[in-house]
Amino acid sequence: MALCAQTSRCRKRWAAPASPERQPLSIFAAGYAACFGGALDFAGKQHKKDASKARITADVSIGPRDGGGFGLAVQLRIEDPTLPQSELAALAKEAHEKICPYSHATRGNVDVQLEVKGA
Repeated sequence: MALCAQTSRCRKRWAAPASPERQPLSIFAAGYAACFGGALDFAGKQHKKDASKARITADVSIGPRDGGGFGLAVQLRIEDPTLPQSELAALAKEAHEKICPYSHATRGNVDVQLEVKGA
């Protein structure tokens, strides 16, 4: 986004009325899913497993917080029919707890749930 802010054309594009794919939650979900996919692939390579075919879906919701204001919640679905369930779950846990920058940034601030479906 820093590069985009350098041109008025980009600023206008992002300032335009929001379509579903440009809603802030959609942009956050796309970034988180892509980042988590890279983290999962990295974790897989560290353990000599191929997690490159995994499909990551992030559903982001917003709602009231107990302390006032609003907060986010994220449901990450990790699916890979080529890896056994237990292996995929272990890789997803490692990616979430140790590797993914989005997971690090949201920890303690955003409720993130993992739903893992392997072979």
